[in-house]
Amino acid sequence: MTYQPYRITGEDRASPWLVTCDHATNTVPQAVRGGALGLGQADMGRHIAYDPGAAGVALALGEALGAPVLTSNFSRLVIDPNRGADDPTLLMRIYDGTVIPGNRHADAAELEHRMALCYRPYDAALARMAGRRDDTVLCSIHSYVPQLRGRPPRPWHVGVLHSHLDSRLAERLIARLEAERDIVVGDNQPYGGHLPGDAIDRHALRHGRPNVLIELRQDLIETVDQQRAWAARLAPLLESALADMGGPAQIPVRA
Repeated sequence: MTYQPYRITGEDRASPWLVTCDHATNTVPQAVRGGALGLGQADMGRHIAYDPGAAGVALALGEALGAPVLTSNFSRLVIDPNRGADDPTLLMRIYDGTVIPGNRHADAAELEHRMALCYRPYDAALARMAGRRDDTVLCSIHSYVPQLRGRPPRPWHVGVLHSHLDSRLAERLIARLEAERDIVVGDNQPYGGHLPGDAIDRHALRHGRPNVLIELRQDLIETVDQQRAWAARLAPLLESALADMGGPAQIPVRA
């Protein structure tokens, strides 16, 4: 069977929403170092290799919104599709205290191999899906570990990440999440919301598309039921936030 670096679920769904999950799996393609990066199963099951629970939320959210869902089919340790092509963290050699043996001595030829095998096909699929209509709204689903090694616990249940270049949808979603009262919301927490060249930058900001990146704490989305419950909770809040914007009208394309 030919390796496919991404999956599209519900491609014919009619919603303007496009749901993505950049770090959906911990797959290492056979064409990359024989399908292994030199890490044990425990490390490949950690957040360093993918975003546990995020794919389940993304797929359930796509169902709830009637939207197509694009999910990656390669580990973020193979190459990170949520980074710009010139980002130094595109191919991680050490992450959260763990050295990645299969990346430690990766050279320019190896990077190019992974770009051609995984990064560019996923990026092209995202570009095609985002460009399928004029009113696309991009919602990217990620997850984060409750506590990095040697760092304080992260108290937020959900983080809403956004760029200062277009925070219209994110700000409205944050307000709705905060109104829920039982949710601790991170506004550009646990990470900052904008990396030049990242997936949101490439496929939303540069095209004037409304967008939001949602981070969910991994201990809250461990089971299918939890994933579906979060999707069911997020969907009406996203729809309400978009309606409050007056719909998915585009902003001017950034120069």
